[in-house]
Amino acid sequence: MSTTPAFRLGALALGLLAGVELCAAGIENRESKIENSAMVLIPAGVYVPLQRTAKDPAQVAVASFRLDAQPVTNAEFLAFVTAHPKWRRSQVSRLFADSSYLENWASDLEPGPKAPLNAPVVRVSWFAARAYARAAGKRLPTTAEWELAAGAGYTGLDGRNDEALNRDLYAWLARPVPAVLADVGTAKPNFHGARGLHGLVWEWVDDFNTAMVTGESRGDSGLERDLFCGSGSIGANDTGNYAAFMRQALRSSLKGNNTTTSLGFRCAADLPTR
Repeated sequence: MSTTPAFRLGALALGLLAGVELCAAGIENRESKIENSAMVLIPAGVYVPLQRTAKDPAQVAVASFRLDAQPVTNAEFLAFVTAHPKWRRSQVSRLFADSSYLENWASDLEPGPKAPLNAPVVRVSWFAARAYARAAGKRLPTTAEWELAAGAGYTGLDGRNDEALNRDLYAWLARPVPAVLADVGTAKPNFHGARGLHGLVWEWVDDFNTAMVTGESRGDSGLERDLFCGSGSIGANDTGNYAAFMRQALRSSLKGNNTTTSLGFRCAADLPTR
C-alpha cells in the first residue's frame, strides 16, 4: 500500500513525539528512583565547623537534601561489584584501594561469614564509595551535610543534649571494633529517620581531605596527639565534643585509597528540581 508524503510526515512527527515522551519518562523515572529509594529528607540548616581558620566561614548554610536511611550494606556493594568487575577485590587498582580492600570478604563475589549481607560494608576506599554512589545515581555527602544530619538527636533536631544519643555514642566509641559488624537495622533511627550515623561505622564524606589538618600531617605520628591534647582544641567551637574531634582526626588522616575495619559510607542526593 502506498503512502502519501503528508502521511509519512505525520507518522514521523508522531514517532518523534513518542520519543520525546519516552525520554521525559526516563528522566522522570530516574528522579523517582532517587527520590523514592531508601532515603530520608534532611531539611536545610546550618553547619558550624568544629575548627576553622581566619579565612573559613563561621558557619555553612546547607540546602535540603536526601540521605540514605542507612549505611550501604555488603549485599548492596556485592551487587555493585558484580556489575562493575573493576571494583572487585582481585581486580581493583592499588591507586584506588589499598591491599586491605574488602579483606573481610571470603572472595570477590562472596562476602562470607565475616561480612553478613545486611551489615555495613567496610574496608572500602573513598574511590570505591564514590564509584558506587555514581552508579546508583547519587553522590557522597559533604562534611557539612553529614554533620548536619548527624547533629540530630533521637527525638529532636539538636542532639547535643540528647542523653540517650550521647550515651550510645560514647559507649560505641569506647568499644573495640567487633569482628563481625551488626545488622544495619539494629541501629536506632535519629530524628530524621537515618540509622547508624553514630554507633555502627565511621563514614566517608566527599570532601574528607579538606579538613583543617594539612596533607603533610597525614603521615605524622603526632596527628592524634595534637588533636586530642590541648593544641587540638584551640579555636574549636565546642571543646567538649570529643566525638567530633574523633571524626575530624580520622578524616584528616585518610588518603583516598585507604580502607579500615570500621569505615563505610552512605549516599546522598540533591532534591529533584521540577
